[in-house]
Amino acid sequence: MNQLQYYSDLIIKVAETRDRSAFAELFDHFAPRIKGYLMQQGADDSLAEEVAQDVMVTLWRKAELFDSKKSSASTWLFRIARNRRIDLLRRKKTSELDPEDPSLHPSAPADVSEEMDARLREERVRHALSTLPEEQRKVVELAFFSSLSHSEISEQTNLPLGTVKSRIRLAFGRLRQAIEADEAVDVD
Repeated sequence: MNQLQYYSDLIIKVAETRDRSAFAELFDHFAPRIKGYLMQQGADDSLAEEVAQDVMVTLWRKAELFDSKKSSASTWLFRIARNRRIDLLRRKKTSELDPEDPSLHPSAPADVSEEMDARLREERVRHALSTLPEEQRKVVELAFFSSLSHSEISEQTNLPLGTVKSRIRLAFGRLRQAIEADEAVDVD
């Protein structure tokens, strides 16, 4: 299961059964990322913390509004964060609210052809990943879906660091070949 689907499934568990462990995992993963995102957008530490907490409370209360067919878990939560920040800034009526702030303007609608290309790429990558030997797929998933460093993967899997790096390098070579072969089939 990929990471995007994993977090979507956790939100669904919260929505359906108020699963506390699923919520705790979502909180641990997303709250610091949301806070960091808000600070990058210009929020101070206390506002970023307040908004991140509010987003997670919203997740708990309104998880049933999440639709994995419309967006990923992260897209849904970060959109809530952006909207909460705007709401708080408006309520506080501080000079922090800059009408030219890019976060106050809605994103341009997604280009349908770009979205289709992205989905096709994602399908190709998923298929290519499924063809990798288990030991290579595992280190790639830990590196990219769990955001672990090579050293952390080495510690977690009890593999030498050089082995981890070699498996990732070999996996990338195989992924590149599989994706290029898949793209060549589409061109024909």
